[in-house]
Amino acid sequence: MTSKLILLAVFVTSMILMSFNFDKKKKVVFFGDSITQAGANPGGYIRLMDSLIAGELGGDKYELIGAGIGGDKIYDLYLRLESDVLKHNADIVVIYVGVNDVWHKTSSGTGTDYNKFGRFYEAVVSKLQAAGSKVVLCTPAVIGEKTDNSNQQDGDLNQYSNWIRSFAARKNIPLVDLRAGFINYNLKNNPQNKESGILTTDRVHLTHTGNLFVAEQMWNVIKTVK
Repeated sequence: MTSKLILLAVFVTSMILMSFNFDKKKKVVFFGDSITQAGANPGGYIRLMDSLIAGELGGDKYELIGAGIGGDKIYDLYLRLESDVLKHNADIVVIYVGVNDVWHKTSSGTGTDYNKFGRFYEAVVSKLQAAGSKVVLCTPAVIGEKTDNSNQQDGDLNQYSNWIRSFAARKNIPLVDLRAGFINYNLKNNPQNKESGILTTDRVHLTHTGNLFVAEQMWNVIKTVK
């Protein structure tokens, strides 16, 4: 084969290769408690987000991975960070935790004190960023859907959510404010002041509407992360 033919063959091969899209999927890990654990099941918010992404971008842009365990609090996430999240080498990690840190203080005498919550939270984020992952933060949504501030844990949930908001702003980290989103949704759609049955089945875990709401709220932020 002459040198001209070799050059032509190389050129044609290069053009063919360039015509293919070699962009790898963005890997997103959802790190949290039982809400996230259920979110990875059929009908859960992670699987519904798969459908949202497929409808908007096609099905080959993102890989969504659930890493939720029931009952987990922020220090549980810290302890299993390496085994359950870092091993995935994720492009993006969504942290959705805080309900059990508040809820378990009264339900089972455990939970996480406010000052310790922030310290563990910062440690989790620092380790993820050091590993090269972008981070998206979420405020804990609700423990009860009443709209008159009469849910038992409203005060603590507001305090912990305010810390996450402040931390996200200080560190310039994208935030999904589910606490504010759920409150606003219930103010419009819960005229009977029910404690559950709107976005949650049991004051905490999600109905189909709740799963879809969370999927939409998270996706609207995730797709902005470059």
